[in-house]
Amino acid sequence: MPSFDVVAEADLQEVRNAVDQAGREIATRFDFKGVEARFELQDGAIDLHAEQEFQLGQMMDILRQKLVKRSVDLAALEVDDPITTLNAARQRIGIKQGVDSDTAKRMIKALKASKLKVQAQIQGDQLRISGKKRDDLQDAIAELRNTDWKLPLQFTNFRD
Repeated sequence: MPSFDVVAEADLQEVRNAVDQAGREIATRFDFKGVEARFELQDGAIDLHAEQEFQLGQMMDILRQKLVKRSVDLAALEVDDPITTLNAARQRIGIKQGVDSDTAKRMIKALKASKLKVQAQIQGDQLRISGKKRDDLQDAIAELRNTDWKLPLQFTNFRD
């Protein structure tokens, strides 16, 4: 029975490269001279540290540019609100990995509502979709792509 998996993963090596490039750009930019600003990548999240909240916004723009150049989908970012103290500001950006169960349930409901003859199962942090015909599976992929799930969806492990 043909099947495929729906996953949402960001390439962490490309994220690491983008963070390194953004850090090097911050070090050479004129508007960041003499400013304590840095990026930290740890535990699947990026921490931005600066002296003011305005600088965090500039750092976020640079990071987004570098991620796009590295083909990392920006939907994988989960941006928290900045935390500002008297002399420092910081912001945490989580990197989404995997399809959470609520989103997977909404995907299954959308596939059932589309009247496609496919079955979907939640398997950990991914969704396995199977059907009798390849055309049904391709229609399911098209249906999932047409909806914004706020996740960087990839369709892998397509089997006949």
